[in-house]
Amino acid sequence: MHISLAGRSAVITGGSKGLGLAMAKRFAASGADVALLARTQATLDTARAEVQAVAKAKVIAVACDVSRADSIAAAHAEVSAQFGKVDILVNNAGQSRTGPFETITDAIWQEDLDLKLFAAIRLTRLVWPGMQERRWGRVINVLNIGAKAPRAGGNPTVVSRAAGLALSKVLAGEGAPHGILVNALLVGLIVSDQVRRGHAALVAKGSNVTLEEHIAKTGTSVPLGRMGTAEEFANMACFLASDQGGYIAGTAINVDGGASPVW
Repeated sequence: MHISLAGRSAVITGGSKGLGLAMAKRFAASGADVALLARTQATLDTARAEVQAVAKAKVIAVACDVSRADSIAAAHAEVSAQFGKVDILVNNAGQSRTGPFETITDAIWQEDLDLKLFAAIRLTRLVWPGMQERRWGRVINVLNIGAKAPRAGGNPTVVSRAAGLALSKVLAGEGAPHGILVNALLVGLIVSDQVRRGHAALVAKGSNVTLEEHIAKTGTSVPLGRMGTAEEFANMACFLASDQGGYIAGTAINVDGGASPVW
């Protein structure tokens, strides 16, 4: 299936690494104008060069701390000035911070909610009116499979992600009559920077396991027998962002090789 995003403009948070970078490349190669949002300009500049190498349209990199409302507003203003509109929003920024419930302070809870829930709320609120006016829009919220099946010790991440799941469903119902399709993609075990950092931590503790061996071993817990790739995840996101995904709304899709115990 050939997917074209020509004439569309997309904003991807957490766009300088991992899944965000993979989605940016896929969207750009499919013809969309793409804005990468992340905190560090130097990392963004490197990512922009990678995306521009495969792009068919414009690529910009905008430094933005999505945990802050003022930074979000400034980034939205810059993207709007560059592109004139935002057709596709991918709320991807986040981290997997977990620990025993009694160790999670109010400050940690607030930081996690600001980064994962309020960032999505604030950005979506800014792009929503334009999508309504044009009667076309896509909002994709990147969560993880813990949003459907929270596990003990998963605080605060699974709670923030579960809230993101509820937000996605509410927005889907409100957006659909205006041509705005809202969906969630739930990440399972996928090769990412987080996996590489985990391997580096093992090496620092004296392990001589290679990255490839670490990925292969971790993947044995997945029914498919392997970890997924960022490119496989990006392909699903690109489909949802396109006209070909025009009858999919209010859905939370597990991209996890069958790992989730919940549909």
